[in-house]
Amino acid sequence: MSTYRTADALADLGVTEDSLSPEQRKQLDEDGYVPLVDHMPDDLLQAFRERTDELLEAEGSAAGHEVPQGAGVAALADLLNKGEMFERCYTDPAVLSAARQVLGEEFRVNSLNYRATLPGQGQQGLHGDWAGPVPDGDFHILNSMWLLDDFTEDNGATRIVPGTHRSGRWPTDDLERTTDDHPDQILALAPAGSVIIFNAHVWHGGTLNRTSQRRRGMTMSFCRRDEPQQLNQAEYVRKSVYDRISPAQRFLLDV
Repeated sequence: MSTYRTADALADLGVTEDSLSPEQRKQLDEDGYVPLVDHMPDDLLQAFRERTDELLEAEGSAAGHEVPQGAGVAALADLLNKGEMFERCYTDPAVLSAARQVLGEEFRVNSLNYRATLPGQGQQGLHGDWAGPVPDGDFHILNSMWLLDDFTEDNGATRIVPGTHRSGRWPTDDLERTTDDHPDQILALAPAGSVIIFNAHVWHGGTLNRTSQRRRGMTMSFCRRDEPQQLNQAEYVRKSVYDRISPAQRFLLDV
């Protein structure tokens, strides 16, 4: 019987206590999010852009069918089977360190999806990615947004209400309509190539894209190992991917 655990996988992938700074860990704990500005090398950012454009064209009307993303967006799902470059998203030491901090020692990949908010679209109600509030510390999901375009005040950047993951409350407790502005909300603004990590229980939501251009991003999500994955990786993993990836990667995918 194998004794390989999450800690072994993280060590094999180079995750250490220094993968996030003390200040970054404090912000993630207290505010529920932390930005990693200019985290992607330029060549990786360009590769993500080119590959997602290729996939959108190739998949056409079926794009994103594995995990529907709602109206007003161009979407893709199951990206971990659609290009070796995407493996960076779930093997990044800083992102994995944040997942361990929020979810504990036993977690796995949830899904990797692409979402481009179209012009005139994108306004979401504030929400958490769970059925309701949870006790402080009993967290189930962590997300990281990989910014393929600048997130600006005008193009639909995600809004976050810092600290609400610890509040034991839900957006409907504070707002008559969750699409309304919250007095404490901030916009997660950052340049393309950045990664914004956030505890998925913090209240958040997309804002209206008031520009003439789409706003592109990918969401790499992790969940506790005792929770169902948004996309069952064992069901979807392709043999060519399974044969290529390392034991640590197979463990995190739970395949």
